[in-house]
Amino acid sequence: MAEHMSGPVETGAEMDYSEHEKTYEIFLAGAKYGSIVIIALLIAMAAFFFTAAGGISSFLLFLVLSIGGSVLAR
Repeated sequence: MAEHMSGPVETGAEMDYSEHEKTYEIFLAGAKYGSIVIIALLIAMAAFFFTAAGGISSFLLFLVLSIGGSVLAR
């Protein structure tokens, strides 16, 4: 069951700021690397559909852009 607090809501339970910081860092890393992968995927799809590059070349482009973007984002 939920813990019942007495007093104002603003003074609720103590926060664990170190855990909050860890969670925030994980969220930022996921957003950053997820964005890199999505952008690389869109560029590789455009290369596949609108050029004569072919599937294998587009896949290699996706890998290069994903790895390169991840290295540059560190």
